[in-house]
Amino acid sequence: MQLVIQPGGLVHCLYGEEIDLHKIGAMSIARGSHVEPDPEGQWTADLSPVDGPVLGPFANRSRALEAERQWLETHWLPKAR
Repeated sequence: MQLVIQPGGLVHCLYGEEIDLHKIGAMSIARGSHVEPDPEGQWTADLSPVDGPVLGPFANRSRALEAERQWLETHWLPKAR
């Protein structure tokens, strides 16, 4: 899990359960994407909540989730710095 800590103490990350984030302080959690199946049973990751693209289609949900994570870590999280 990558944590981006700004000089004022604000922390940005992709939510995960590797550490108990509540111990850092008050949290504000917002959705970064919508991973959903399409009518053909393929999966897409719609990153429009963070002004990103729609990724996919992927044959299974786990691949869509991995693509979502990679995109967020590469394109969204660095902007929090």
